[in-house]
Amino acid sequence: MAESPDEPHYKSDPERIERLFKDLDKNGDGKIDINELAEGLKRFHGARYRPGQAQHVMILGDQNLDGHMSFEEFVKFTTDHEMKLWLVFKSVDENNSGSVDASELKSAFEKMGVKVTQQEVDLLIKGMDLDKTLKVNWNEWREYHLLNPSGHSMHDIIQFWRHAICIDIGEDMLIPDEFTEAEKVSGMWWRQLVAGAGAGVVSRTATAPLDRLKVMLQVQASQKNRIGVVSGFKMMLREGGIKSLWRGNGANVIKIAPESAIKFFAYEKAKKLVCSDEKQLGVAERLVAGSMAGVASQTSIYPLEVLKTRLALRKTGQYRGLVHAASVIYQKEGLRSFYRGLFPSLLGIIPYAGIDLAVYETLKNFYLNYHKNESADPGVLVLLACGTASSTCGQLASYPLSLVRTKLQAQARERGTASGDNMVSLLTRIFREDGVRGLYRGLAPNFMKVAPAVSISYVVYENLRMGLGVI
Repeated sequence: MAESPDEPHYKSDPERIERLFKDLDKNGDGKIDINELAEGLKRFHGARYRPGQAQHVMILGDQNLDGHMSFEEFVKFTTDHEMKLWLVFKSVDENNSGSVDASELKSAFEKMGVKVTQQEVDLLIKGMDLDKTLKVNWNEWREYHLLNPSGHSMHDIIQFWRHAICIDIGEDMLIPDEFTEAEKVSGMWWRQLVAGAGAGVVSRTATAPLDRLKVMLQVQASQKNRIGVVSGFKMMLREGGIKSLWRGNGANVIKIAPESAIKFFAYEKAKKLVCSDEKQLGVAERLVAGSMAGVASQTSIYPLEVLKTRLALRKTGQYRGLVHAASVIYQKEGLRSFYRGLFPSLLGIIPYAGIDLAVYETLKNFYLNYHKNESADPGVLVLLACGTASSTCGQLASYPLSLVRTKLQAQARERGTASGDNMVSLLTRIFREDGVRGLYRGLAPNFMKVAPAVSISYVVYENLRMGLGVI
């Protein structure tokens, strides 16, 4: 039997560890491979299992680097892991009662400078509390963190519970979820970024006709020139055939890799600037860091945004491709043309990021409160739905700025001519001629692509992630 939680020192339970090993060793060959480990962790942790967790456990446990964990290696890893969990548990159990309640857990987080809400603490206690006593004993604490290589600090514990998901819906790529130190060391972070970029390529290509239609409606539709979804598609097909539906998609796809890479690394740097301990970011700090990362990535890849718009609006034969379009625009309009519309683009990051984050947190917390008697862990599909809804709300708020950006990008001006429209004059003219409705031209195809983009992104991401060995 396991030790009593009142005992001052941790004592391992060889029989329990042996049962756990046999439970994981499905084929009974006396060793655990990565697939057996991943399946076991998914059973134990459910919605809390995060990609790459199995690889990290294997790296720590596979001492002889043969790709498997023998029984002896498993015993050593499990014993070391549970010893660390025991030390954390005893530090939280201030009154040495053998169990931890919400007030003790909240106090422990505060002493370590980890920012948590009372709701998070209550839900975390509920997730561990198997016997429904509103307190967590050592056995429950150990089972919750079973074979999770984190859990050795208060920050690890809350991050394990907070695990979220981010998905690219083909408009504004979101900041990737914060990677743990273990994921950075093991290399899981870049594999997940590659899988995310690959999913973005497939999803954006699949929804490119709707994206091109959106750009065309933003630039060409007005009160006088009425263009709808059906008539817009007919115009594109009549002018250039089926192939023309994908104009501009090349630039849209090419910018995914540098955009996501710059945003990720800029986010890492921004966290250090906005918070003395970047591991303890609150919602406000995440918003500021995310906005800074968005500004950095958007500025860096903005010429590709302009090229995407110009190629989407081009007539048949106008440009031979991406490089030719860039050359023609530079020769006729100069370097400045590649940054036309940058200011409204950067300005739109603030309402988008703020509303996206606020709506996501609100929806997730609403779900947790509504289902507080059922589960303390939102599943992947719930988080995916919250992310889709929040991103959609963010796009809705920043859409007028997106529309102005696209209109400015589309304006071709010869070298030496007057500067033409700016953000304010263009917004004023659109509102005067078309009213509020004019600020949301192209919104219909933009929303039409959300559902297929999310579905395709998620399916492709999961398959690419597994193909890259992130299980």
